[in-house]
Amino acid sequence: MHALAITLLVIVSIGLIIVVLLQSGKSAGLSGAISGGAEQLFGKQKARGMDLILHRITVVLAVLFFLLTIAVAFFAA
Repeated sequence: MHALAITLLVIVSIGLIIVVLLQSGKSAGLSGAISGGAEQLFGKQKARGMDLILHRITVVLAVLFFLLTIAVAFFAA
């Protein structure tokens, strides 16, 4: 059971890293600072759906990460 928990923890960890790296930042560097006012005024609509999906996947993977970490610590003892 310990080996299964560690394997799942590694898979979830890699998935969490990938999903976090796929998300767009709040301000995309200097271009985000320049166009930030326009995005607040007119709204940013084109990638909104994908950001929402990635956010939800991140939350699920983060919860799984913490649960699996606790499980690995429990089975190691």
